[in-house]
Amino acid sequence: PNRASLMTGRMPSVHGLRYNGCLLSERANTFVDVLRAGGYATATIGKSHLQPFTDFEAEKQGEELNGPIAEAWKPDQGDYGREEPERYLGGDHFDFPTPYYGFDHVDMVTGHGDRAGGHYRQWFKKKHPNWLNLIDPDNQLPHRFTCPQAYRTPIPEDSYPSAYIRDNAKSYLKSRKGIEQPFFAFVSFADPHHPFNPPGKYWDMYDPDEFVLPTRFEDCRMPPPPLMDARKTFEAGLGQKTPQTSFMTTDREVREAMALTAGMITMIDDAVGEIIQTLKDMGQYENTVIVFNADHGDYMGDFNMLLKGAWALRSINRVPLIWSDPASRQGRSTPALASTIDISATILDRAGLDPYFGMQGISFMACVEGARKHRDSLLIEYNDGLTRMGFDRPARVRTIVTADWQLSVYNGQDWGELYDLKNDPKQTTNLWDSRDHMDTKSKLFEILTSQLIAQMDESPRASRMA
Repeated sequence: PNRASLMTGRMPSVHGLRYNGCLLSERANTFVDVLRAGGYATATIGKSHLQPFTDFEAEKQGEELNGPIAEAWKPDQGDYGREEPERYLGGDHFDFPTPYYGFDHVDMVTGHGDRAGGHYRQWFKKKHPNWLNLIDPDNQLPHRFTCPQAYRTPIPEDSYPSAYIRDNAKSYLKSRKGIEQPFFAFVSFADPHHPFNPPGKYWDMYDPDEFVLPTRFEDCRMPPPPLMDARKTFEAGLGQKTPQTSFMTTDREVREAMALTAGMITMIDDAVGEIIQTLKDMGQYENTVIVFNADHGDYMGDFNMLLKGAWALRSINRVPLIWSDPASRQGRSTPALASTIDISATILDRAGLDPYFGMQGISFMACVEGARKHRDSLLIEYNDGLTRMGFDRPARVRTIVTADWQLSVYNGQDWGELYDLKNDPKQTTNLWDSRDHMDTKSKLFEILTSQLIAQMDESPRASRMA
């Protein structure tokens, strides 16, 4: 969902890719479409995930009805299987029609780690005829880690997905040498992500003993139901419901996950450095804006939890955003609140192009130029596609974040969360039921209500008065 929000500048409940397994309609415009229409060459290299990329059946949502018409909307006639595994089974490079959500050049990577697919898998199979011996836990190299989903891949560093994305990005940039047309390249690394299997030297680059847990389960003064469910599952030794479901584990295994994730991040750091050096070698560095962002975080040890889910902690919602601009490469930070949907609006602003009607993002170019404030509050949507984390239905969560507070409301539940981010940034004390904070809670509910009202889709405009 967040990737589609980045592309469209619109919230998930508006653009329609509400949770994994849904798709972004081909009727949806993206900011890349605007760049392309404005004269830019466009490329996506790496993970896209604007369409489903597995062949697993989804969990049924809502009441099972037997009427003659199944859905509220008639089926979209677009081709929405272009990221699915079956398109990449053949030996020849799968070449689907472009533009793909505005991108003229596509090097597709789906999935993560040694399970990555798409164009990467086709390339990998050609490079390594024995490729089946290089993937999956059954072929892992010896190691001492016990963290779930941590296994040492035998894939060589230069054949790992991050290296493929790096090299294809460099090749694309080199192909632009001598061409005056401006370009936009979306270079999307699939890591850091589970499974925890950075290749080669990145596997044991960091010692787990050097890492400190941000918080332990015992630090949470009033554990909410999702955390208690994870605790009960952990104590019963039941493991994960699915490989994508967040879980609780031991201090040691959290440190292992942190060390391996640091290895994945360092590999990306090295790759980004090479891409920037390519720009410098081409003489384009001082003519290129570079934006670095992530689509989500990870609990990564918060209260002994790993992966991500409906429980709305800052560790999964607060992600890096770096804007490097040739107008000023001077490093500085800002406390301003910004949303993923604002990135697309800001890129268009920097390119001198107006957004389309219905884009909900707001340009933060003023912050790039030194302003310290952007939004007063942020709305975060979370919609789950599975029933898990102790919920009795797929979770629907709406969160409001201000400079000092966070309020999270869970649909259909008799509990919620209120955190004082200024005095309790690690979110150890839930003030939802605190009598001393009822006024704050009420004001945040007003902000939430106002934000939800503002989410109505304004596009397309009316064509007549009546």
